[in-house]
Amino acid sequence: MVALDQAELQAIGEQAPVPRDAEELAAGIAAFIEHRLTGDGRRRSLARYACALESVHHPELREILVPRENAGRQVVRDFLAAQGVADDDAEDRTVTLLTCVDGLVFDRLVGGGTVSSQEIRGLVAAALR
Repeated sequence: MVALDQAELQAIGEQAPVPRDAEELAAGIAAFIEHRLTGDGRRRSLARYACALESVHHPELREILVPRENAGRQVVRDFLAAQGVADDDAEDRTVTLLTCVDGLVFDRLVGGGTVSSQEIRGLVAAALR
């Protein structure tokens, strides 16, 4: 599951140019979220969250589940840097933004519904502040 996720995130990053503006980044994140909430992406997301919960009792799972560097993550970091976010802040903001995206996916998997474009735009705007 982790290998599939990493390969997917690597491919997304390799295929996507660095977004030119916040709207392009928000659109890319929206497509990613939609994938994580439907079909095989949904099944893997549910399995990942189940493993994350299980890692509380089985610490050996934690290291396996730690987010890894990949081209998708690099695209977000490069976008923030291109928008004037200092290099040392770009990494922290990238992690925060992607953690928030993960939280939205978890919330909608558990509670139902979709993630609105307004929510995504808000996260991107916060990362740029």
